[in-house]
Amino acid sequence: MRLLIAAIAACLSLGMPIGAAADDTRSGVRSIEGWEAVGRLNISNKNMCTGALVAPDLVLTAAHCLYDPRTGGRVDPATIWFEAGLSGREAVALRQVVRAVMHPQYRYRPGGSHQIGSDLAVLKLDRPISRSRIQPLAMSNGAARGDVLGVLSYTRRHATRQRLKESCSVLARQSRTLVMSCLVDFGASGSPVLELRPGLPPRLVSVISAKAAMGNRRVSIGTALDASLWDLMRRAG
Repeated sequence: MRLLIAAIAACLSLGMPIGAAADDTRSGVRSIEGWEAVGRLNISNKNMCTGALVAPDLVLTAAHCLYDPRTGGRVDPATIWFEAGLSGREAVALRQVVRAVMHPQYRYRPGGSHQIGSDLAVLKLDRPISRSRIQPLAMSNGAARGDVLGVLSYTRRHATRQRLKESCSVLARQSRTLVMSCLVDFGASGSPVLELRPGLPPRLVSVISAKAAMGNRRVSIGTALDASLWDLMRRAG
């Protein structure tokens, strides 16, 4: 498998006032039906990524989202807010992050060339989000070549509303690294990659890490889920 990894992480630098999202008491939120577990991560009011609720008080995202792309320094987790189901100026739930745990093999590399295959982080929220309000996404470690996928994300062009990229697939898998035909834009770092099977609920199988190229073809790179995720969730919780 020959990959020319574009030295571009799909992470958007964007000023985003915290006030752009609502707390749990707001009404009239219009989010894509069933996808409220996916939210925007407002990072220090400067940058954004996407994250997915995998337990009532845990969010899965990309590890490189925990670093300031300008300075290379680690971001204080307390400056990150999870805006679950953000749609326009309102979110289904708003939570502050209190702890962040990265994959033990991940090492941040300034300049955008991120360590693929271990680009995972779990964020602990200041308080749980009720399952009656938002159901966390189910997960699977079985992603394989040919699987039909979808990527749900917030991006530079759609910073306040989720967009679902459907009908892409796994082109190759090497250990924990997935090469996918899914096209992503800046801001999509940490977005959940969902396995889509007719008649079955979607399952989270990977997290978007970067844009890349395979020959002349544009692709995306994701970190596949495996048993190490359960350890991250235990450590974060």
